[in-house]
Amino acid sequence: MEIAAKPGDIIKHPLYGKGTVIKVETTFFTLNFPNRGNMDISKRTEDLEWIPAYENEAENSDGEELTYSKLESTLRNLLNNFSDIQQIVPIGEKWQGGTLVLQPADKSLKPKEIPIETFFHKIVMVRDRIRVMEQQINSHQQLSDADKVDLQQYITRMYGSLTTFNVLFKDSSHYFVGDKKS
Repeated sequence: MEIAAKPGDIIKHPLYGKGTVIKVETTFFTLNFPNRGNMDISKRTEDLEWIPAYENEAENSDGEELTYSKLESTLRNLLNNFSDIQQIVPIGEKWQGGTLVLQPADKSLKPKEIPIETFFHKIVMVRDRIRVMEQQINSHQQLSDADKVDLQQYITRMYGSLTTFNVLFKDSSHYFVGDKKS
């Protein structure tokens, strides 16, 4: 019998225990197990036990009502763990309102002008996506530690290649940092 679970429901796996449904696909669920992280589990796995979200809430209720601060804390946690939305990073004051000009060597061609804030935003987006990729590599269940180290070295080199753009950041705490040995 196929389980009709949806994200937020709990599924009890015979080997791994209780996991929260993150995603529902045609043939499998992606479950988050507290001590194992995210795992894809076949819907055909025998002895799966479905615990709808409303039953789980009643079972785990501590008698406290949901407050704004609890909701806010939960949402912040979800966004930090499962989103590539990151903090707002300020551009250096001297660059605000500036323009990036790309001048072709061929003088018959027009230069391309880009607002520096637009260019800076793209650089920050690249950095944030590299960070998300780094998190996903580090938490990946099927990669060996050696594979993770190899991939981490490529990410470090990517950061190193982007250090040229550190001049745009207001705060040095936001700088790209590559391999510190070089």
